[in-house]
Amino acid sequence: MPRRTHRALSPWLLLLPGLAVVVAFSLYPFLSTVGTAFTDARTLTPGRWVGLENFRALAADEQFWVALRNSGLYVLLVVPFTVLLPLLLALLVQKRLPGVVFFRSAFYTPVVASVVVAALIWVWMLDDRGLVNGILGVLGAGPVHFLGDAWALLLSAMALTVWKGLGYYMVIYLAALGNVPRELHEAAAVDGAGALRRFVSVTVPAVRSTMVLVGALSSVAAFKVFSEVYLMAGPTGGPAGQDTTLVMLVQRTGTGLNGRVGYASALSLVVFAITLLLMLLVLRADREEEV
Repeated sequence: MPRRTHRALSPWLLLLPGLAVVVAFSLYPFLSTVGTAFTDARTLTPGRWVGLENFRALAADEQFWVALRNSGLYVLLVVPFTVLLPLLLALLVQKRLPGVVFFRSAFYTPVVASVVVAALIWVWMLDDRGLVNGILGVLGAGPVHFLGDAWALLLSAMALTVWKGLGYYMVIYLAALGNVPRELHEAAAVDGAGALRRFVSVTVPAVRSTMVLVGALSSVAAFKVFSEVYLMAGPTGGPAGQDTTLVMLVQRTGTGLNGRVGYASALSLVVFAITLLLMLLVLRADREEEV
């Protein structure tokens, strides 16, 4: 083999194992889902071409709009907390104080814990005879049906998502805060700026790109939430299915011996399109702010 040809092929040969994995486990399933979305395929039958029929059925499916509402609310209510609270935690644990290593580990522990274990703990605490209602009973307040009311259950799942993600995003902010020049804070302090003013005028602009990253990551994760709601609300999606999210609807529709695979594939494409739109909106907002 000529040396020039060898040099041209060598990078591709090195990339071949990774490309094979991407094609086999990402690109091919995605293209297969796109093709299946335009058929009436079921679990045991390949189906036939039906064009846009699945998407028309989605528009008329009341459960789809309920799931879309829940996933949208998840993004609107979870993302602000997962952007701001980890930053505040990072500012606290960044200080060199006695015992700060313990608190760093404590805040990060939920991240490494299994989501199943975390959800079961929360279910135990929020049960009608659980820890939280036990404390409320001691205080003279009536029991709150966290797991029996559709809205309370959805908010409880959101709280679990925020709690479990705090440590992960805190570590990202710690890396960003380590690159903020100390001189900026010292100069602001000399000018008479208090802690809140330094936070708004120095810290936030310095880590703005990291906040955008955290916002993008948490937006996608919140919109595609599955485990937290599934484990707390059950396979039915809470009372009358009112807590079903889009990914839960995909799982429920496309599984089983008679699963509507074509319909679930169309729903998956809708989830993909909305997720991509969320990413583009976050990136565009960041770009416009830079200008």
